[in-house]
Amino acid sequence: MIKRLIGCVFLLVLALPASAAFDLGQLMNDLAKHKGGKAKFVEKKYISLLDKPVISTGEMTYSAPDKLEKRTLTPKIETMTLDKDILSIEREKQKLSINLANQPEALAFVDSIRGTLSGNRAALEKNYALHLSGNSDKWVLTLLPSDQKIAALVLRITVSGSKSLIRSIEYLQADGDRSVLNMEPIEAK
Repeated sequence: MIKRLIGCVFLLVLALPASAAFDLGQLMNDLAKHKGGKAKFVEKKYISLLDKPVISTGEMTYSAPDKLEKRTLTPKIETMTLDKDILSIEREKQKLSINLANQPEALAFVDSIRGTLSGNRAALEKNYALHLSGNSDKWVLTLLPSDQKIAALVLRITVSGSKSLIRSIEYLQADGDRSVLNMEPIEAK
């Protein structure tokens, strides 16, 4: 009887790591738990025509499920706000609003950010093949465009994080230019 009990406990212990495996579903569930927050960012844009990257800094605010604001403080003040499908850009005294519903490739690009922040796997899989590596403490999610029109703009999006926090997003454009956005959370909801 005791041998059987020890055997059952041993089998149960062996089964635990398999049931606690980190996978895409777990990552999306973890990301979906966050209802928003604020982060400081440093963005480096590597443009083939320039010798050095263009570096900008500022703050980002996210409110689930579909409001994102990126306020650039250096080198020039600029505010980009995404509210549902409306992208507003304010620079100096100029303001521009774009309805992304009329621009499906741009909307798919924006949804890569919004879908990742909200843990919306279905939204991501509409336009991207998803590949996850690592573990819950240090993971990398790679988004590869599945639509040719999007692939003509973006070759790959790489999102890195720890647990349920996104730490960086890298965009590799089809023309070879790339952008790396590193974030440091300062407030979570």
